[in-house]
Amino acid sequence: TINYVLANKAKSVVLASHLGRPDGTRNMKYSLKPVADELSKLLKKPVRFLDDCVGPAVEEACKDPPPGTVILLENLRFHIEEEGKGVDAEGKKVKADPEKVKEFRASLRRLADVYVNDAFGTAHRAHSSMMGDGFDIRAAGFLLKKELEYFNKALHEPEKPFLAILGGAKVADKIQLIENMLDRVDEMIIGGGMAFTFLNVLKGMKIGSSLFDKDGAEIVPALKEKADKKGVRFNLPEDFVIGDKFAEDAKVEVADINTGIPDGWMGLDIGPKSLENFREAVGRARLIVWNGPMGVFEWKSFEKG
Repeated sequence: TINYVLANKAKSVVLASHLGRPDGTRNMKYSLKPVADELSKLLKKPVRFLDDCVGPAVEEACKDPPPGTVILLENLRFHIEEEGKGVDAEGKKVKADPEKVKEFRASLRRLADVYVNDAFGTAHRAHSSMMGDGFDIRAAGFLLKKELEYFNKALHEPEKPFLAILGGAKVADKIQLIENMLDRVDEMIIGGGMAFTFLNVLKGMKIGSSLFDKDGAEIVPALKEKADKKGVRFNLPEDFVIGDKFAEDAKVEVADINTGIPDGWMGLDIGPKSLENFREAVGRARLIVWNGPMGVFEWKSFEKG
């Protein structure tokens, strides 16, 4: 998408993105500065990094840059106005002032003439940068187009057997996706952090300090009941790679459904038996829709799933 707009005479390109969940605070662990350096290598041209995403200085930098300029803004989520909520200095949850949200969106609008959304993974969220408020011309990028084309095929012309692989943290975030998929698939794999909510509710498994989605837990029985009624083969992990803390240098062990996960430990990836079971499910499928990771793939100890 970036190369296309540059090749088709866009004077300049301003890129905005999210990274992690800094909750409206300026946590430099989630800075996009390293992204600018890597993007420069991929594009084979300089990428100018700005240390904020809104405000007079950013607006001035984006106003009339030299032709062909690529600008990357700092993480949008450093501002509470992006998501509309966050945490304060004491860690308490807070909501953004509606007037400041309007100002934030107005500043984003002043950075460019045309709005292109290429973020399929966050396109469903009503975040400020996702809305494109005030832009007369709004378009989808090529990645968003590609994802929609694949989903259209999966939903309306699926090859059979059809498998859905769903990972990620929260069941509540994926309720609609799971329900829709259960109407169409022959088989489903549930992994990632949300698997522990399913396992705790359906199997009574001890999950230690693993992720547990209290809101999602309430609808897990209904989802499983729907899978049974539809004859959908429902696959949950049988074993897990666990760590004694949420960190790259965590001590690593393997647990299973029978042993459960000890207190103070957390499931951070699927285990070897689950890996083999899921590999077999993949082998049975002609079409696969995959959304979300099976584990904390950013860390080597938990990337196999």
